[in-house]
Amino acid sequence: MKTTVSVLLALFLFASRMTAGELYGTITDGGKHIAPGVKVEIAASGKVYPTETDKFGSYRVFVKEKGKCTITLHVRDQSPTVGLVSYDNSTRYDWILETKDGKLSLRRR
Repeated sequence: MKTTVSVLLALFLFASRMTAGELYGTITDGGKHIAPGVKVEIAASGKVYPTETDKFGSYRVFVKEKGKCTITLHVRDQSPTVGLVSYDNSTRYDWILETKDGKLSLRRR
């Protein structure tokens, strides 16, 4: 019985650590999903965590640090950046790419 409880506790702790600091979401442009392969970077405490969007405009990054971060999108020769926060648990951030006076920006949906 002790072994079973120990194994279950270890699995629970390991599983909760697997999702710690996960930042994920979607990016839309003009009401449609952004193109696949767009580079996305999350910067936290001097470290950069890169990823790319998939065919649904989704991204997913595991950030080890908690606290304030920035997300930078590299699209159309521009790099709009906005702040966000990484927590112990998974956090969803959906973004809308907007153009104003020829300059791109990200706004949370």
